[in-house]
Amino acid sequence: MSVTDISHRKKFPAQGNIYLPHIVVIDKIIEETPSVRTFHFNFNFKDGKLRKEFTFESGQFAELSVFGVGEATFCISSSPTRNDHLECAINRVGLVTNALHRLGVGAEIGFRGPYGNTFPLELMQGKNLVFVGGGIGLAPLRSIIWNVLDNRDKYGKIDIIYGARSPADLCFKYDLDSWNRDKTVNTIITVDKGDKNWTGKEGFVPAVLEQAAPSAKNAVAVVCGPPIMIRLTFPVLEKLGFTPEQMITTLEKRMKCGVGKCGRCNIGNLFVCRDGPVFTYAQIRSFISDEY
Repeated sequence: MSVTDISHRKKFPAQGNIYLPHIVVIDKIIEETPSVRTFHFNFNFKDGKLRKEFTFESGQFAELSVFGVGEATFCISSSPTRNDHLECAINRVGLVTNALHRLGVGAEIGFRGPYGNTFPLELMQGKNLVFVGGGIGLAPLRSIIWNVLDNRDKYGKIDIIYGARSPADLCFKYDLDSWNRDKTVNTIITVDKGDKNWTGKEGFVPAVLEQAAPSAKNAVAVVCGPPIMIRLTFPVLEKLGFTPEQMITTLEKRMKCGVGKCGRCNIGNLFVCRDGPVFTYAQIRSFISDEY
């Protein structure tokens, strides 16, 4: 079986009534990037039984709701291998996200999920992995990266190439530090333009990826970031020898209801929430440059 078979992977259904949110309690809030107002929320189920029984896989997403305000979709950024709590990174950009950012530790919110398909980890075993991320796009990638690192013996060489506009815009700096220290991982961090204290690499992620030139032999590349970064990264990977079937991305944009009913995330012949959010480039290449 190859990574091409991702479209036939089992979609893990939401647990219980898919329209009924469960109560989760915010345990911790981390300010990731003040410049773009990104907070990282750690939370757990109020129901102790559900807390023990809940399961999800890397790549899936959830609906978070602020009661009386509304709900929105967010990828689950924590790894199933570290299941003492759940995590979501949230940019403050709209009605629901602004309401979430006004909450504090101990606040109760609604959680529906998990929804969507997953990264094909069992199909990636034994392969070299290249993770390419930009900005807040590291959120879904960190779930699979920690999943892979917690099962390190199952995978080959690992490259992580991540960038942001500026040093202040880099997310999950504590994770970046851990990956930098890991001698089994080749981590490259770049910013579009550094400040006076920046001593690292400068350059756009696709250009840095091309310079790094990871081998496409027995490899899978996983890409997530702003739409423009995703669109510019795929041609670089093709230039390096990756086939569309060897490239995977997760599309978070446009999702609303989470169950394929509202039609808001329809792109081409696909619904991102129902058919994804994880896709190979082969599945989406015909429309991603025009519609995403």
